[in-house]
This record gives sequence, structure tokens and C-alpha cells, in this order.
Amino acid sequence: MRLSQIDPSSYSNADELIIRHVDLDWTVNFEKSTLSGSASLYFKTLRDDVEEIFLDSSELDIASMAIKTSAGEVPVSWDVGSPVENIGSKLTVYLPTKTSGEFTLVVEYETSPKASALQWLTAEQTCGKKHPYLFSQCQAIHARSIVPCQDTPAVKFTYNATLRHPAGVTGLMSAVKKKSETGVSYFEQKTPIPSYLLAIVVGALVEKSIGPISSVWAEQEQIDESAEEFSQTAQFIAEAENICGPYVWGRYDLLVMPPSFPFGGMENPCLTFVTPTLLAGDKSLATVVAHEIAHSWTGNLVTNRNFEHFWLNEGFTVFVEGKIVGRMFGNAARDFHALHGLSELTDCIKTQLADTPDLTKLVVDLSDCSPDDAFSTVPYIKGSTFLRYLEDLLGGPEKFEPFFRSYLNTFKFKSVMTDDFKKALYDWFREDPQNEVFLERIDWDRWLTGTGMPPVIPNYDRSLLDACQKHSTLWAENDLETIKASPLLSEKLTSIQIIEFLAQLLEKKKIQDLTPEKLKLLDETYHIHKTKNAEIRFRFVRLYIRARMLDKMEEILAFANSNFRMKFVRPVYKELAGWPEAKPMAVENYNKVKDQMMSVCAYTSLLKGKLKRENLKKKKEKTKNKKANRLIP
Repeated sequence: MRLSQIDPSSYSNADELIIRHVDLDWTVNFEKSTLSGSASLYFKTLRDDVEEIFLDSSELDIASMAIKTSAGEVPVSWDVGSPVENIGSKLTVYLPTKTSGEFTLVVEYETSPKASALQWLTAEQTCGKKHPYLFSQCQAIHARSIVPCQDTPAVKFTYNATLRHPAGVTGLMSAVKKKSETGVSYFEQKTPIPSYLLAIVVGALVEKSIGPISSVWAEQEQIDESAEEFSQTAQFIAEAENICGPYVWGRYDLLVMPPSFPFGGMENPCLTFVTPTLLAGDKSLATVVAHEIAHSWTGNLVTNRNFEHFWLNEGFTVFVEGKIVGRMFGNAARDFHALHGLSELTDCIKTQLADTPDLTKLVVDLSDCSPDDAFSTVPYIKGSTFLRYLEDLLGGPEKFEPFFRSYLNTFKFKSVMTDDFKKALYDWFREDPQNEVFLERIDWDRWLTGTGMPPVIPNYDRSLLDACQKHSTLWAENDLETIKASPLLSEKLTSIQIIEFLAQLLEKKKIQDLTPEKLKLLDETYHIHKTKNAEIRFRFVRLYIRARMLDKMEEILAFANSNFRMKFVRPVYKELAGWPEAKPMAVENYNKVKDQMMSVCAYTSLLKGKLKRENLKKKKEKTKNKKANRLIP
């Protein structure tokens, strides 16, 4: 059952009225693990005589609501519906009169200590060990746990914020800081954003400049390492502007997060959050920053209208990220980047999504599950592959990039559906009648609603990939003595090639023939024990799991506990769950550390996969009437 006409994951009646601006006044309370204060929501009605506001909320303790008028504030009544797991509650506000035009709703409230968007860390869980730490992650639908809102990307708003926090720590938000006093910081976001881009962080943070409009923020212990790792940021921005057009957000800062941050990066405007697992020491994982920079246009400026069309955010961003890589490091590097993504997609479809093939579609149906359930590499890689296919089909970059910039310019500050992109593509390329035959070749149904891998793989340059394949074949299909005698061992692979080589090795059918002796030699040959590259270490500990090396469980769990990035946590726990001798140790470890994970990571841990699938099946078996009674109080 779809909650609203606009967004299956939102209760909001955004077809009747929309939030245009928000004023926040928040007090951070580390002792209670809450945010408290007020939110002033500035509405514009889209039809006359609106009587009710439907908002999204999740475990908010609301003290009062009032409509602000020229004569003062008029209290209003409200009702909170029954909560739905991983969706939250429908918050109905009853307006005192039929309302048209513009008005302001003021809400006094406090968040729950268990707000799904917030992670509260003790001082002991930080690098410095002196101050507690707070950060948020609102994507996809967790903003409703920190502010009552229309928690759908179909609605965009500007915001101002007053953030009150303990003295001695720094407060930052997804906005430009206008000024700060002891214990109070003031922010302004002039460019409209969807609710999922609302972000807050409070901690012992220091700043170091890395470009004309950029600084990196981190705890003191990581600041120099972080500044060096992300020193290419200004160049990434310049290349992105060449592809997409002017950068409109004013600042582009980076914040290196604690290990419990669940994603590789989060494109919060003016302040990208990045995982510390990117600190590889050789910039080999820094292209994640290029990805987040690209989001400044694809996602933040032009946004998917709901998360069923998430590929319009992520597929487009990976596409631009690849172009940045190509401009900086050559087309062979761009194509290798794409081929490596396809390897990750193959692994995702075979493991994470093996039991949910519908979630391998590019446009998914979220009527019966939350966006968190559907999150995977599919919209990223399948989506970017589709765009590369279109670019190659329609004349290459020199023909496609002018259209791409026009698309971004046409829909900037707006939220779009896949049909909007499709229409823009046809309108542009049909101006030349010679393109008609190429446009007719596009099988939109197979690309958008077909399951599995992309229906067409572009003709990528495979030169950098071939070396990876030779190494993976060597190690998977030969005995130890043959491997030792191979001249391939003297060939040097880059860090990204080692990642790909290990990924391919995990896909080999003969992987069960890997012995502890082979893995020891592999470790020594590629210096894996010395690397700081988390992507390499992630794949190597999975080889330990595949080889059923129970004596390496301490090392496997140490990696699992070193960070709580979902990309790493979910496959490791799922594969441990399929190893009977190791599963009890994995469950015991998970129960010890799950409270250090963000809600989205703990919930989507695939140790719970069977339970999640059973719950999803039960939901689908319910009748439409029962679902309506449950989902629409």
C-alpha cells in the first residue's frame, strides 16, 4: 500500500501543500541523547481551503503546535498515528480554519534517544577520548526522527538553524556557518534541499584548508592525514564544473567521520561526510570524494522525486564520477572504474540480493518495503551503465555532454522522475532526425524493470582489467608451486587493481581450493598485511571465510569491528552466518557491537536477513484492506 500519491515512503500530503523554508532552534543534550527545541515550518498551499497537514514523524515527543499569525500564535491540535516499522508515524495537524496561501507552523518538541537519524558516541568511542560526539544520517527517510517534516525528496526547502551545544566542541551542519559564539552556532542554507540532506555534527573537530572553497574537518588525531588524502578535492570540483556547470553551494567542505558512519560518503550540501575507511594512505580511495562532489549536481541540485527512482541520483553520480576519473587519469582508468563497479554489482546480485530479485530492477517498487531495505549497488552501477550505454549509442561524450548539462540546468532545484529524464532525452536528440533510429533501439523496459545485470555492457577498455583476471586465474586454478614459479608475481598491480583481482578471486568457482598456505603466500606477495586500504582488507578477510579458516576468526571479527560501514558489514556477517562453525561467534560479536552501529546498519545487517525476508513475505500476504488499516491510521 502506497502511503501517499507522491511517495510510497511518506505520509505527507505534498500534493496539497509544501514546506518552503524551515527555521530550527536546537539544543544538543549529550546526557539525554536528545535534540530539543523548535521547528518553524513555512508552508505554501497548492490548493485552496486546506484543512489538515499530514507530516512524517518517528518517536518525536511533541510538546506543542501553533500557527503563527500577525496577532500571535494560535494553538492547534494534532494526532500521531500508530508507528509502522522502519517507516514511522503519520502526524496529522488540524488547522483551525480552512487555509490558503502561506502560513507558518511552529512545533516545540524533543527527539527520542533512539532517533534513527542520530548516532551518539561517548568520549571513549572517539579518537581524542575527551568529548562525546553526535552525527546524523537522514538518508533515506530518517529526517522524520529529528524534525516533523514532509520527509520526501519531492519537497525542497531552505533552512536557517541555531544550534546550541556544549562549549569546547564544534557544531557543523549541511549549510554555511554564518557566525558562532561560545556554545552557539548559526547556519544558513539558501539553496533548497530535500529533507534527507539535513545534517548535523557536534564534536571535537578541527579544520584544515584544502582548496579555495574547501576545508577538511576531523578530530585532531586525523586532520593531517585527512588533508593529505583529500588534497585532490579542488581539482575534482573543477572537473565536475567542466562537466555539469557552475557549483552553486558556496562551500564544499569534507568531514571525516567516526568508524560507525555507515556509508562511504554522504553528500550533505556544503559538508560532505566521509568514512575514515577512505584513509588508505595513497589516495587510492579518494575518488569517493569525486562521487560526493558530483552529487552537488546529480542528487542535490536535481533530485529523485522518491526513492523508487534512486538511480536518478546515484547512477547519474557514478556516471559523472567516472568522467572526472577519465579527465584526471585517462579513459582507460575511467573504463576500469566502470568494470570494477560491474564486479561489485555481480557480487551484490549473487549475495545481498540473491533472495530478492525484484530489488535488482533499476526502478523498484517500494510499496511494501522501506528504502533502507532496497539499498544496494544496483542504482549506482546498473544506472551508470545505462547512461554510458546511452552516451555511446547517441554519439559519444561530444554529443551527450551538452544534453547532460542542459538536463541539469532545466531541472535544477527540482525533483524528477525517470519519465522526466526520458522526455528530456527524446526532446533533445529528436532535433536531429538521424538520431531517430538510435532512440528506437533503447529498450527502456529491460533497462528499467528487468532484473539482474544490465542488458548491455558497453565496449569498455579492458587493458587494466586483463591483468587482474590473469592474477585471479593464476591463484584460483593452480597449485602452490606453479604459483610460486609464475612471472606474474613480479608484475606490480595498483591498489585498485588488487581490489579488483581479489573481487574476481571471490567469484571463482574453484575458490574452495584456496588453502591456508596459498592465502599466506598471497598476503606476502601483495603486502596485504601492510596495507591500510579497507577495500583490500575487506576482500581478503572474505577469502579467509571462504577458505573456512577458523583460526582467522579473530582477524575477521577485528575487521568487522574496525568500522560499521554497511558495504563491509553486511557481506561479512551474511557469509559468517552461512558458516556453521563460525556463526555462533559472529552472532555473539554482533550482539556486543550492534549498539555502536547506526540504526540503518544494525537493522540491515544480513544476520537478520531471514527474519527480514519472512516479515516482507508476511506484508505481501496481507490483504489490501488490512494494509490500508495499518498504514493509514
